[in-house]
Amino acid sequence: MWIASDWKDYEVIDTSCGEKLERWGDFLLVRPDPQVIWDTPKTHKGWKKMNGHYHRSKSGGGEWEFFYLPEQWSIDYKGLTFNLKPFSFKHTGLFPEQAVNWDWFSNLIKNAGRPVKVLNLFAYTGGATLAAAKAGASVTHVDASKGMVGWAKENAVSSGLADAPVRWLVDDCVKFVEREIRRGNKYDGIIMDPPSYGRGPKGETWKIEESIHPFVKLCTQILSDDPLFFLINSYTTGLAPSVLTYMISTELIPRFGGNVVSDEIGLPVTQSGLVLPCGASGRWSRQ
Repeated sequence: MWIASDWKDYEVIDTSCGEKLERWGDFLLVRPDPQVIWDTPKTHKGWKKMNGHYHRSKSGGGEWEFFYLPEQWSIDYKGLTFNLKPFSFKHTGLFPEQAVNWDWFSNLIKNAGRPVKVLNLFAYTGGATLAAAKAGASVTHVDASKGMVGWAKENAVSSGLADAPVRWLVDDCVKFVEREIRRGNKYDGIIMDPPSYGRGPKGETWKIEESIHPFVKLCTQILSDDPLFFLINSYTTGLAPSVLTYMISTELIPRFGGNVVSDEIGLPVTQSGLVLPCGASGRWSRQ
């Protein structure tokens, strides 16, 4: 398992009864997590002193209950600053487990010894975009949500990357890649974090079980002749690491060689010393 263990401003303190107790900077949040199926004693004092608690509704969705929590605050990771705020469906605007992937491709970019162009698809609030930009890459950031792209721009400013070579695009990811093929644009690295289901800005429908493999095949057409990496994240989709390996291998290795490695990603849990699983990632690189 790949574990995001280098955080200072974020911590999973404890997990129990379908929930996780997290420290985001100076604030404690309790949020539901479908992976937490165990029932262990909630002995940590944070369970009773949280700043925010997201209550899942039996009918679906849920709502926040706040206790002295600001509307917005920020945390840092290795020189990057992320603005946080609780919003619908339990999210805060950041998935901390992805830091283990940020570190991986950042090292590849830094050691490439050449200019690197990266495409970040389904790019959300820009964690991967900022990590790639800070490592020295030129980045194209694509997400169908105007609000998420705006939030990513705010994170860039907070991280001192306002002038970094980043293109911020509100667009349907599939249609964007199709246009890039026609335009002949190429990228040295591609990152994607596809949802299980979604709609583009013009009502385009994305269903993971129907769309992911054709989309990976499509994206290989915009890789450069000497690509550096290809990364797929799978959280809500629940794709097994072996599925990611098989899918990436069949599309990339015959053309580019290299190696594919896939594994679960996770976050260390302070109270138990164990690791909370947070989905899986598939990585292709020359190494």
